[in-house]
Amino acid sequence: MSMENDNNVNENSVEDIVSRYRPQLEKILPYLRWLKDNASNVDVSHSYSSNDLKSIPFPVYDANLLAFVKACQTTELLDRNYVYVYSRNHLNSPKDELMFIQDAQITDIDDLAGILSKYILSGMTKGSVWSEGVRNGVLYKVVEKMDELVRFWGHEDSKPLA
Repeated sequence: MSMENDNNVNENSVEDIVSRYRPQLEKILPYLRWLKDNASNVDVSHSYSSNDLKSIPFPVYDANLLAFVKACQTTELLDRNYVYVYSRNHLNSPKDELMFIQDAQITDIDDLAGILSKYILSGMTKGSVWSEGVRNGVLYKVVEKMDELVRFWGHEDSKPLA
């Protein structure tokens, strides 16, 4: 993570984690309801191909999915070293990811960002990954859990957006 401590709190303390993650999460929280509503939905992308052209079919994505991906790319949440999160936590399938997300604590928030990173970054080269992340609910669950942890430890009484 490239987010830096502002030296007002101890590094990696709960206050530090909350202060680093809150502004980043605010950029992607507007998409939380859309992610929830589209979990298990196969219509967030479809293949486009033309019989008139001799070309390879390519996916066409829902505008909300593309906006969510773009919003994630503007945050400091993405980490190209997400593969270490997967090996360290023995995450091999969406089921493993969902179990890890469910049990995650505030100290695991960097690993949660690693799960988000996997879907956003690998989706840039393999088109079906973004749709998979929405369909299997991992993108919704990871953003929801990060928001829940930051709100709880930030002592916010506000309700989640979803």
